[in-house]
Order: sequence, then structure tokens, then C-alpha cells
Amino acid sequence: MAYFYLILLGSIWGASYLFIKVGGEVVPPLTLVFSRTAIASVVLFVTLRVKGERVPRWNDAIWKWFVLMGVINTVVPYTLITWGELYISSGLAAILIATLPIFTVLLAHWLTHDEKITPRKLLGVMAGFVGVVILFLPDLAQGQELFLAGGIAVLGAALSYAIAGIYARKTLKGVSPISSAFGQMLTAAVMILPASLLVERPWTISPTPASIFSILMLGVVGSGFAYILFYWLIAQVGATRTSLVTYVSPIVALILGAVILQEPLHWTMVVGLGLIIGGVGLVTNLQLSFGKEQGVAVEKANM
Repeated sequence: MAYFYLILLGSIWGASYLFIKVGGEVVPPLTLVFSRTAIASVVLFVTLRVKGERVPRWNDAIWKWFVLMGVINTVVPYTLITWGELYISSGLAAILIATLPIFTVLLAHWLTHDEKITPRKLLGVMAGFVGVVILFLPDLAQGQELFLAGGIAVLGAALSYAIAGIYARKTLKGVSPISSAFGQMLTAAVMILPASLLVERPWTISPTPASIFSILMLGVVGSGFAYILFYWLIAQVGATRTSLVTYVSPIVALILGAVILQEPLHWTMVVGLGLIIGGVGLVTNLQLSFGKEQGVAVEKANM
């Protein structure tokens, strides 16, 4: 049964890239990010109340960390991914976000004292780097500058997620996962709303039914229910097994993008994805067996 929920979570996060692509065709990035975070905040708040968990008081010190995480774990990566998908396919965006654990192991080497890089991890980093280069080769050869900018933006989102993951281990230890997710989504929505109003004037937008549905799916399922399922899986099967979603989401995104959006599948995507996933396996030392838990910290490779 655990495999079913792992595949379900990976599928939700993989489908999120499709919904970002569809929603972003009509709704500009800042407004889309505000909408999904505001909706997710409501979903997570209701979940907290149903579970009987206390919402942190507004003057609690934890809110300063929620603000920080709201920026580096939500506002920055969500906006970069949404903008990046204006120029690259949803499947490619998912593959690039899968580099998250590779960024994490590099940052952890410099920012922590107990997670130094090893020859095995270094090999994984090199494999992931080669995979990214291969992904960009066709459009680099054609001088597609906007494509390159979109890809770099999504890689920036993966880097931001990696930084957030390292800080979260230090600052949110002992905080209820659902409470933490709610705090981050709420502060993200509050922070990005003024920019949306000033820059994009959302009252002038005419969203289509498809874009409205996509934003609802991103908020309710991709950023609300997925968080709940994510933390439930960690509690039930452990961090190492939960990190298997890293393998599922880009594959689902590629399939959905090709089938629903008719996005082209190039051989470089297959090779690049294989190298990145192989690199992730090396840097995380992931054990595919549902045997003894290895205690590897799971990182989000999601939307």
C-alpha cells in the first residue's frame, strides 16, 4: 500500500507542472503564485483545525522563520518555475527540479559540519551536471536565449529549494509539519500579493475555465493535500522510502506533457533524466528496498 501512496504523491507533483503550464498561459506568474498559495493556506488551516492542532500565535518567534521559508521555499521557487515554464516545457521543468538533491549535497558540504561530500556523492553530482548540459544542448545549438533563461530560472528554483531544506532542518525542528506548511503558504501569499497587484493588475485578467481549474488543482491538491500526504508518508514509511517520489514526478510530468500538451519528447530529455536520476540515487544513497530505514533526509522535488 505504501507504494501506491508514493506513486500517488509523485503523480500529484508531476501533474503540477502541467497545471502550471496551462494556468500560466493566461494568468501571469505572480498572480498565479498568490492564488495557489492563498488556496493552499485555507486547505492547510482547515486541516490544522480538524486535527486539533494549534495555530502558532501571531507573536510567536516561529513566524520569523515561516517568513524566511515562505520566501526561499515558496515565493522564489514557485515564481521562478511559473515564469520558466513560459519558455520551456512542463516535462523539462520537472526534470530540472529533480536536480534538487544534487544542489542539496553541494550546499550541505559547505554549510554543515556533518554532511561532507564523498567520492560517491561527487560522482552523483557530476552525473547530474552532465545530465543538465545534455538537456540544454539542442536549444543552445540553435541560440534559443529565452529557452536558456527559462531553464536557468527553474534551476534557480531547485537551488532555492535546496537552501530552504538546509535551513528548515535547523529552524523548524520540532514544529508540526502541517503547521509549518500553513505558516509558509500564508506568509508567501501575504508577501506576494502587493507585487501581484502593482505589477500585474490581476483585475484586468480574463482567466479561462482551464486556467481556473489548474490554479484550483495547484492550490488544493498540489500545495495543500500533497503536503499532508508527504508528511504522512514520512511518518509511516520513513524519509528514505518517501524520497522515491523523486523518481516518479519527472516521469509523470514528461508523460502528461507529451500526451495532453503535445510537448515534444527529445532523446536528450530521456538521457538527461536518466543521468540526473542516477546522480540523485548516488548522492542520497537511496535504497530501493523497503527494508531497514537509512535515515536519509527527504527533499522536495515537487511543485
